[in-house]
Amino acid sequence: MIRLRLFGRCRIYHDPVSPVLRAPAQIGWDAWFRDIDLVTPRRLKGPELLRRTRGWWTTEPTEVQPVVERFGSLVLGDGGELMVEFEGREQAEGLRHALEEKFGDQVFLSP
Repeated sequence: MIRLRLFGRCRIYHDPVSPVLRAPAQIGWDAWFRDIDLVTPRRLKGPELLRRTRGWWTTEPTEVQPVVERFGSLVLGDGGELMVEFEGREQAEGLRHALEEKFGDQVFLSP
């Protein structure tokens, strides 16, 4: 398996940025007639983290996701970073070319 980080151009500064999940999302509950103290930590998945780039990247994540998923899987790395996992080098090179063709220098892969 090969894993490469997925980067996009920052909408404001135009430098490469990649989302990182720093801590699990915390989902709590409210009820009409009582207080519920339950908080459920939930780790986002790769596609969910990509969708959170909306407004941050110069490209729409809904356009990036189908291109990426033709070649690999969106996953989170050990440090919470957004990565694409491939079965081999051919898929990684295929995605690299597809991203360049569709998005130019706005979305790219990096080790």
